Amino acid sequence: MNDIVIVVTGAAPLPAHAVAAVPTGAIVLAADGALDHALAAGLIPAGLVGDLDSVSADGLAWAEAHATIQRHPPDKNHTDTELALATAADLNPQRLMLISGGGDRLDHTFAAIGALGASPLTSIPTIDGWWGDHRLAVVHGPGRTRFEVAPGTTISLLALHGPCTGVSIDGVRWPLDRADLEPAVGLGVSNEATNDAVGVSVLSGVLTIFINPHHHLTEAT
Repeated sequence: MNDIVIVVTGAAPLPAHAVAAVPTGAIVLAADGALDHALAAGLIPAGLVGDLDSVSADGLAWAEAHATIQRHPPDKNHTDTELALATAADLNPQRLMLISGGGDRLDHTFAAIGALGASPLTSIPTIDGWWGDHRLAVVHGPGRTRFEVAPGTTISLLALHGPCTGVSIDGVRWPLDRADLEPAVGLGVSNEATNDAVGVSVLSGVLTIFINPHHHLTEAT
């Protein structure tokens, strides 16, 4: 079985559905204070990465006894999530999964999800995860992915890292065929799955896919 690396981040407790999606035997890495959330959710991190300014004293004591610690100075240029993702990339996983309960810092949300577009992650075949209730996937072009969903699920495609070319999506109400997406435009937003599987591909750029399993579009009345 290929190694699967889970990077846990964020300030809020992990949602049960995200924890349930963690594959058996996965390698778990925690970014700083997210170690406490990982332990509370029943996950057993193999590593703790960050400047360790938000992990609890009990959590740090647990990590010192049970995990590998990569401590970085507080005065650094990278977020703890970026550092954890870099450590994960060094393990050459077949799948990289980011899970988070989210939090109240919008800048942290953008930075954490945006970190999945970093160039060192390009060689990882599958990049996906959960941010609170939202399932997400990231495709580095040229690349493609296919995922199972319930018909009616809302799906949005966003070019968060710069323009994307050759964007296609099938199995949805409004298919795209080799479209070009400019950063953060609405063309790929709020599509609707019509099949139980949706395929997405991108020729160039980094495409972020948001899948909201709890929201189904309805016809306007």
